[in-house]
Amino acid sequence: MRLDIAGFARGGRTEGHERLLGLCEKIDGLGFDGIWFNEFHFQDPPQAYPSTLILASAILARTRRLRVGTSIVVTPLYHPYMLAEEVAQLHWQSGGRFDLGIGRGTHPATLEALGIPAESTRDRFEQSFRIMRDVWTIGARIEEGACWPVSKVTVGPLLARETVPLYVAGSSRDTLGFAAREGLPLLLSLDPPEAAQLATYRAILAEEGHDCRLRASSLSRYVCIAPTTAQAMAKLDELVPRLFERRLASARAAGRPTDQIVMPDRQTAMARQVIAGSPEDCAAQLNALASSSGIDAVRLVFNGNGILDMPAAVADMELFGREVLPALRPVQD
Repeated sequence: MRLDIAGFARGGRTEGHERLLGLCEKIDGLGFDGIWFNEFHFQDPPQAYPSTLILASAILARTRRLRVGTSIVVTPLYHPYMLAEEVAQLHWQSGGRFDLGIGRGTHPATLEALGIPAESTRDRFEQSFRIMRDVWTIGARIEEGACWPVSKVTVGPLLARETVPLYVAGSSRDTLGFAAREGLPLLLSLDPPEAAQLATYRAILAEEGHDCRLRASSLSRYVCIAPTTAQAMAKLDELVPRLFERRLASARAAGRPTDQIVMPDRQTAMARQVIAGSPEDCAAQLNALASSSGIDAVRLVFNGNGILDMPAAVADMELFGREVLPALRPVQD
């Protein structure tokens, strides 16, 4: 089972950059497999790390085995030639430790700031992937009818005999269908929970006959861990209302209706979004999750995606690293 970290580096500049790099070195030393970062632009107050690629470069230079992933790069915001070249550089200089998660959606204000029509993002997303894939493998030229100006210059191949690990994030049928047709694994989200996404994806596979890529895909879960189950449940009961309030605020900011958003009870939260309990409980729940979903990778969120206190989140991550990771790793001869 691949066990990664997510949720850190959200928010402003209250935490120094050196502290984040030290945290990534700690994550590397504890034995986690990777760390993922989200892309947000033009926030108020400004985000410390709007560029996931620049951040990935710094972390890859300071770690030895840890993978770094983007969850996600919003490809409609970029020219595919430039993005393909930057990703190829990260792949090469990291020794292949970079994972590229891509997606279509972003906040409408970001599109407006960049002058990108919202209705163009579907075409930009799908075309961008195909252009980048060709730039890496066989070389590409941008032809008439693309979302970018025609280019008479063929770019690539940049990585003709290598592969950039690539994932797709999305919850719509169009995006899940795109992932299925292109044979790409999924980055499944916490919000909305992945059950509906998986049902839609499996229906598309059955209807169209594509190969299933769930084994190579990645789930995400909040983690509430403590030495005892009772202590962990207390943490869970504190976290759930705070996640609910943030979800309401995000929906309001995006202009989405909130009347169907309901705060989950403890049982529902654990079924859909949270691993919670003692170290033994957490190991058992993760094994059960892998068995029921058919997915062998989980992105673990210890800080509630920026809600929880950093020292407490790091302490929980360290407890997990000491007591849960060894229980989930195969015994080496």
